[in-house]
Amino acid sequence: MAIDPEHRLVLSVIPGRRTADHCQFLVEDFHRRTGGRIMNLLTSDEYPAYAGAILEVYGQVVQPERQGHCGRFPHPYKVPPKELVYATVHKTRENNRVVDVETRLIYGSAATLKRALKKSAVSAVVNTVFIERQNGTDRNRNARKVRKTYCFSKDWDVHEAVTYFTTYSANFCWPVRTLRQKIAPKRYRQRTPAMAAGLTDHIWTLKEWLSYPGVQR
Repeated sequence: MAIDPEHRLVLSVIPGRRTADHCQFLVEDFHRRTGGRIMNLLTSDEYPAYAGAILEVYGQVVQPERQGHCGRFPHPYKVPPKELVYATVHKTRENNRVVDVETRLIYGSAATLKRALKKSAVSAVVNTVFIERQNGTDRNRNARKVRKTYCFSKDWDVHEAVTYFTTYSANFCWPVRTLRQKIAPKRYRQRTPAMAAGLTDHIWTLKEWLSYPGVQR
């Protein structure tokens, strides 16, 4: 899952086991949904497939010069753009408890990372708390994902469909307390992630969301 932490907006979901192929699909889908724009900062845990997928999708092709006047050109390779900043979180555990959290910069420079964190409206450090919170919320909304439950999915297609349903409908239909706007003393305007991101101006009902055309003409 890929989310925008500032607006709590879920941008892409790939149901299934966390594999290198699924990480590649996720980054490609995220890249498509954001119009190919390079984000100020990308973060994740230390699963190594993410770095390779990000380089494959966002990398710029470099063709090395041929050595001499004949022979084949060396194979081209990809390098990360200068403006790409990607960092991971390394957690040290003792007795199943996190005792230390360390930032590891994968792409970009320390200066660009510092500038990206300075621009952030939600965090001054690299972390994964927003996706972890989203995962907990996802399990709360979707009983099929609760641990030790009788509601587990018996059919993969249904499990995949319910995952999309609960995740993407929440963008438009579920207000988030931390996104509310104060409009008067003790009065607040509730907002969904889609409202915070400027995609809509009201909280949608499930009927409205389900009846909205999936393909715009």
